[in-house]
Amino acid sequence: MEVRTTRFGVIDIAEDRVITFPEGLLGFGDRTRFCLLQPGDDACFFWLQCLDDPNLAFVVTDPTFFEQDYSVPIRPEQMSGLKLQKLEDAQVFVIVNKIDEQLTGNFQGPLIINTLDKVGEQIVLSDKRWTTRHPLMRVSEQSTQTASA
Repeated sequence: MEVRTTRFGVIDIAEDRVITFPEGLLGFGDRTRFCLLQPGDDACFFWLQCLDDPNLAFVVTDPTFFEQDYSVPIRPEQMSGLKLQKLEDAQVFVIVNKIDEQLTGNFQGPLIINTLDKVGEQIVLSDKRWTTRHPLMRVSEQSTQTASA
């Protein structure tokens, strides 16, 4: 299927790559269809592009790239809602933000995606170790300009 985006132009997405978030994402409850775009084979940041809104895309990453001990407890009703038979079929991502020269990740509101059935959910953790602005890495203006050139 062809998807129009403001960042990438028109892209072709296979139907089996569509990820459905039945409840949407926090603040975007009416946006339910997304796809994950990988800029390169060795990328640690990805784009979660909304298929229904060409302007809506989030930078996401696997939080364990930055915190090896990060884990997300998934309750039985969440497993059922995600159609998960086993935890190994789930992939966790966090939404990334840039604040000044710091990249942060929303470790308190991770995205859980069933990699087999392509169903996702954003959950809110009560564990106070994790915040919505967990520091990931510093970036300089120079490296930002180089990366986008």
